[in-house]
Amino acid sequence: MAGFNLTSSDPSTFILMGIPGLEAAHVWISIPFSMFYIIGLLGNFTVLFVVGKEETLHKPMYLLLCMLALTDISTSTSIMPKALFIFLFDLKIITVGGCLTQMFFLHAVSIMHSAVLVAMAFDRYVAICNPLRYATIITNVRIAKLGLVSLIRAVLLILPMPLLLSRLPFCANHIIPHTYCEHIAVAKMSCGDITVNRMYGLVLAFVVIGLDLTLIALSYGLIIRAVLRISSKEAHQKALNTCTAHICVILMSYPPGLFSTLGIAPHVHIILANLYFLVPTMLNPIIYGVKTKELRDKMGKYTSWPLGKGSRVGP
Repeated sequence: MAGFNLTSSDPSTFILMGIPGLEAAHVWISIPFSMFYIIGLLGNFTVLFVVGKEETLHKPMYLLLCMLALTDISTSTSIMPKALFIFLFDLKIITVGGCLTQMFFLHAVSIMHSAVLVAMAFDRYVAICNPLRYATIITNVRIAKLGLVSLIRAVLLILPMPLLLSRLPFCANHIIPHTYCEHIAVAKMSCGDITVNRMYGLVLAFVVIGLDLTLIALSYGLIIRAVLRISSKEAHQKALNTCTAHICVILMSYPPGLFSTLGIAPHVHIILANLYFLVPTMLNPIIYGVKTKELRDKMGKYTSWPLGKGSRVGP
């Protein structure tokens, strides 16, 4: 506790409290969190390994899966190592620079993750609505360019956040009631005017999430219209099956974020905030491994996992 009292007023450090009110249960909470994190890493690295190893999987759809896996690994890794150090070893201190760096990477990769989901929706749209031109419209080079544009967009949009925060004076109380450095949680530590920070965060959330969700909804609206024009029920089922995995990933990625706007208890909010980054990371490779026949077969070749039957998710 002496170290805690000494460093709480240190202007160069913050203190991440973990989950306030549940300090006595931190060790127990770390068990499922660490399991989810490890399973997520294993699953996503398996996807990256299998796709990289198998030349038959060097296709746009699997390149998008690799991008999704990389963003999942990055988001969970940006928060979980520090969270586990807090839970297991009570190491709560983080430098201001380290805090701003963690915040930048977490939010930037989250925006990239959203952009990848938009690209995957466009991929499914072309596969269903324009299958004869799929190979000419969706190429590995274009997917790589989309990935680069997504990275540049994320960096340019998020970079002002730590820059604006770094110019603010921080109060003597540097205690952040969270497991990681979230933008508004850090801004609240300032003694200065954070109106610009709040407004920028809100506008960014509405613009990015609003734009990306609109593009995804537009893609699926066009897909549904195209499917309804197909007379064969078998063709209906086949077309819809190509979208199942992507829809599941979208449902895990966007709706849980609404919990942050609800008036729930702080400790529940923090637990959900962590699970928001852990659960999709763990389940995404499982969903695509089960629902994508080609990927499932190749994963079974390397892991000997009996992943069972699933629908082919390809053009």
